[in-house]
Amino acid sequence: MIKPMTVAEAILAARAGLPEVAPGMLIEANLDLVLANDITAPIAIHEFERLGVPRVFDRSKIVLVPDHFAPNKDIKSAEQCLEMRRFAQAQEIVHYFEVGRMGIEHVLLPEQGLVLPGDLVVGADSHTCTYGALGAFATGVGSTDVAVAMATGRVWLKVPETLRIIFRGPLSRWVGGKDLILYTIGQIGVDGARYQSMEFSGQTITELSMDGRFTMANMAIEAGAKAGLFPVDDKTIAYLAPRAPRGAAGFRGRRAYTPVAPDPGATYARTIEFDAAQIEPQVSFPHLPSNARPLSQVGQVPIDQAVIGSCTNGRWEDLLLAAQVLRGRQVHSNVRCIVIPGSQEVYRQAAREGLLELFVEAGAAVSTPTCGPCLGGYMGVLAARERCVSTTNRNFVGRMGHPKSEVYLANPAIAAASAVLGHIGGPGELGL
Repeated sequence: MIKPMTVAEAILAARAGLPEVAPGMLIEANLDLVLANDITAPIAIHEFERLGVPRVFDRSKIVLVPDHFAPNKDIKSAEQCLEMRRFAQAQEIVHYFEVGRMGIEHVLLPEQGLVLPGDLVVGADSHTCTYGALGAFATGVGSTDVAVAMATGRVWLKVPETLRIIFRGPLSRWVGGKDLILYTIGQIGVDGARYQSMEFSGQTITELSMDGRFTMANMAIEAGAKAGLFPVDDKTIAYLAPRAPRGAAGFRGRRAYTPVAPDPGATYARTIEFDAAQIEPQVSFPHLPSNARPLSQVGQVPIDQAVIGSCTNGRWEDLLLAAQVLRGRQVHSNVRCIVIPGSQEVYRQAAREGLLELFVEAGAAVSTPTCGPCLGGYMGVLAARERCVSTTNRNFVGRMGHPKSEVYLANPAIAAASAVLGHIGGPGELGL
């Protein structure tokens, strides 16, 4: 008799061709997608060439996105992008996204319908776990693992335990997915889900938007998790409908999908329940995402910069939230506010709906899609002793620039309100 399995176990068992798997098992599994960017792809390409394999296993299942230092920041980044571009051309990679057509990878791939429920995805980027919002087991690996994956279409993994997190109750105003995940990490710590799959559920999750789910799945890695998985429900299917209709195997080169749900009686490492109604907007103080505090306990923290964007909060709903706060207001004279749409699709929608004009009128700078300041790359690097409130995912020492700078993590509404106030604060201080 096959044992009941969690979502992660069921996906891994199916991709390994096994009737069942259990935590701790080492498996070799078939991949649905392999991802790399302009920082990680060059290393993977070098290792791929060392293997002596002439062609990738499937040119339609490799995705290459120049997004970290693109548009090219300097000569070195230009050379990295060129190396990836030449490899994509030589291997005839179907899903190579050039500047002007690309986006931040973890915003772009779901938009393009390239990840589907039940998929097994590896990417040479730790935030590949974002795709768990679609019910896929997606995880970050090293560039050498990606090289082997590009050659063979397979990966070896240790089956993780699953941590079930249940949210109940309605969300307060200005509270969203970013606050739920920051609160969770604050409660369990940055190693609270180490090498586990986080499986989110509960009525709060059912009512959460897809953009909110992407944000939460994106930051599962900040709790040490291997993956962060959400149930496939009507919202998931509606999101996928224009991108990868069920049964339309030829749509954008993809295939039909079968959602995976946890079996009744599945075994979890532990189950944690949170009352979402009690959660305020959260702000994570330097230098760990787990240093989360409710907004009411932040105090007066002056800032020099606000960043709204990234693979965590650069989607349409995020920009719309920031616009609600910035509309008719001005960015504080002591603050630089930088808005970065997560993809060309988001950028175009922001242009059509008048958000770009609104941001510029408020005194913000609007960038083309890029990871940019999130990793201290460009478009907002901090000097010593500067403080930034950011919708990004990490606030480690030196993450956004000088080791003596400080990054505070928050949702888009808090970041936008702080930009106007000149200190970390919420829309309530602006009468909203």
